[in-house]
Amino acid sequence: MTDRLLNNRLRLLAYGGLGMALVAVGTIVIHIPMPGTEGYVNVGDTFIFLIAATFGPLLGLIAGGFGSALADLILGYPHWAPFTLVIKGLEGLLVGWLLSRTGQTTTSRPGIVTVLVYILGAVWMVLGYTVVEIFIYGWGAALGSIPGNSLQGGVSVVLGWLLTVAVRRVLPASWFDSRYSRA
Repeated sequence: MTDRLLNNRLRLLAYGGLGMALVAVGTIVIHIPMPGTEGYVNVGDTFIFLIAATFGPLLGLIAGGFGSALADLILGYPHWAPFTLVIKGLEGLLVGWLLSRTGQTTTSRPGIVTVLVYILGAVWMVLGYTVVEIFIYGWGAALGSIPGNSLQGGVSVVLGWLLTVAVRRVLPASWFDSRYSRA
């Protein structure tokens, strides 16, 4: 194994771990229980959007899925962890992939395309949880959770965009490595 390949794998591991930690902490720090579905509203999606926009679909998938599932386990919602792993992982993958296809994972200022992609990620999250809740709790509870999940997604779109703008102003261009921005 060459030094460069090892260095790239170590960076991927470090960025992935950092992303998972950010998503987990963002989910844990602000969480509001929703008794109807035994779930909770949080701002972890904010960090999924940031990681996916900064490092691309692979790290969006890893940070979104594993960071959010870890938060479920820590907060006492283990029954949600497998669903969260898939829903939030695919959310990070989708956002990172779409942004990489539109050229928005560069050091340029995130614009309307970034916001629209974040909205699509939030819509995926709401739909994903709604489908799971239909099968577990029935239509009533699932429909009742849509406003809370939509609020979570909307707040995370705004916070995610603001955080992405701020991070792109502060971090050097080398952080936005093209090896992590492409599928």
